[in-house]
Amino acid sequence: MQDFIHKYVNDLKLILDNLDARAIVDIKDALESTIQNNSKIYILGNGGSAATASHMANDLSVGLKLREIRNFDVESLSDNSSVCTAIANDIGYENIFYAQIKNKITKDDVLIAISCSGNSANILKAVEYAKKQGSTIIGMTGFGGGSLKELSDINFHINTAKGEYGLVEDAHMILDHIIYSYYISLKPETKSNYTMV
Repeated sequence: MQDFIHKYVNDLKLILDNLDARAIVDIKDALESTIQNNSKIYILGNGGSAATASHMANDLSVGLKLREIRNFDVESLSDNSSVCTAIANDIGYENIFYAQIKNKITKDDVLIAISCSGNSANILKAVEYAKKQGSTIIGMTGFGGGSLKELSDINFHINTAKGEYGLVEDAHMILDHIIYSYYISLKPETKSNYTMV
């Protein structure tokens, strides 16, 4: 197992050495636009990416609000199991995110869609709807990027072999922590505090 561990860690190091810093800055700027426009950030994902969506919503909302750094209005569309299962049961799993933003998301809102493959039907249906409303689409992708990479206004892509979920999801969480830690660094009294709430 030691050989596997060394390879995994080295592969992750290589990914981190090649992160797209410009995309991260663009994502931060898109988030900032929601403060200026008094608008909202929606985050969505399936499986492990749903956990990332929930974690990002926590960090960007409560994590920054409690420290009086930013007052982002953030909602993870994966978090309400009653809503997701009701939609899936009644009108189909491909609608679980789309139905939540239909007639709600606006041109000033930001949608963060997280999908390793970039081809999840329920992700793409929500993204296509939000794009028609003029919302800013931030795609977090892996492998080859799939359709989500092409639909995104800003794309944070982790280029790996198909099926490398662990590496892609690790890097997606690091993106969250880079942005969160950047905001923490703006307030001197919390500059060295990297603890998540």
